[in-house]
Amino acid sequence: MKTNRANRAVRTPGGLSVRLDLRTLTVVLLLLLAALAASVVLIGTGDFPIPAGDVLKTLVGSGDAGQEFIVNELRLPRVLVALLVGASLGLGGALFQSISRNPLGSPDVLGLGQGATAGALVMIVLFSGSANAVTLGALVGGLGTGLAIYVLAWKQGVHGYRLVLVGIGVSAIVTAVNGYLLTRADIVDAARAVVWMTGSLSGRSWDQVWPLLALCAVLVPLVMANARGLRMLEMGDDVSYALGVRVERVRLLLMVAAVLLTAAATAAAGPVSFVALTAPQLACRLTRSPGPNLLPSLCMGAALLVTADWISQRVFGADQLPVGVVTGVLGGVYLLWLLVTERRAGRI
Repeated sequence: MKTNRANRAVRTPGGLSVRLDLRTLTVVLLLLLAALAASVVLIGTGDFPIPAGDVLKTLVGSGDAGQEFIVNELRLPRVLVALLVGASLGLGGALFQSISRNPLGSPDVLGLGQGATAGALVMIVLFSGSANAVTLGALVGGLGTGLAIYVLAWKQGVHGYRLVLVGIGVSAIVTAVNGYLLTRADIVDAARAVVWMTGSLSGRSWDQVWPLLALCAVLVPLVMANARGLRMLEMGDDVSYALGVRVERVRLLLMVAAVLLTAAATAAAGPVSFVALTAPQLACRLTRSPGPNLLPSLCMGAALLVTADWISQRVFGADQLPVGVVTGVLGGVYLLWLLVTERRAGRI
């Protein structure tokens, strides 16, 4: 009789037995190392290049005054925002895809990004709001869109295909509203709105880092604590009820967490496309593990966005190309490859 050496059971001091998937744990560690390495390289990239060794020295407080200002005040906040936004989108995308049981059930398809964009456009076009007002508008717009989708998709519960179909419909409506708002804007506000709609990390500071970090510190442990219930939901509502899972309570809690993560990420960096769609699927292919793969998706999202920002700066120069353009191109290529692969396999 063969045993599966990919899993190990670990008993905690309190007597709780936890089963670890060694491949998943390895993937998570490698993705974390990749994200951290890309972050160090990204901090050193710019009009004033800094070697990776000097970046590390500066981060531990051993750099000179000039390097400390460039690293700690100018570049580190941008990198931290990239990590947090990527992690939030990766985790939010994994939650939506698992709840809807559909690989297309991501915030990009469901219209949450468009809803956040509508809130930001209202503040820019109608009120000429400040950066903080735009951030607040994006957050409110994303939350309002998520609530509308949930209410419209409710019929004795929320089911996967209904959620996706309603989300696509809401996305189309909100996209039309965004187009109308742009036609109402003057040239200056319209240019500002288009730049925000592309998704960019330019000019990000500690003011964006702390709220997003606080939100992640609350929501990530909450989501991980309900990971078992989410895994049960993937087997169907009836089976979940039989196993003692409070289906609607868990689904609503995790949907609220996913909406908050996505809306906060969009408010901090604009609607960065395709990270929420591709990160969970790439993580699943690496781990080869069934289930939502929440932690690998979180790490994959962080690594993807930091790498995309490095590509945008390395190839086109600092602040020449918004990171949302790079993620859109990479995500579009991945989506086409996925569709071709699925067609060859006879699944579509």
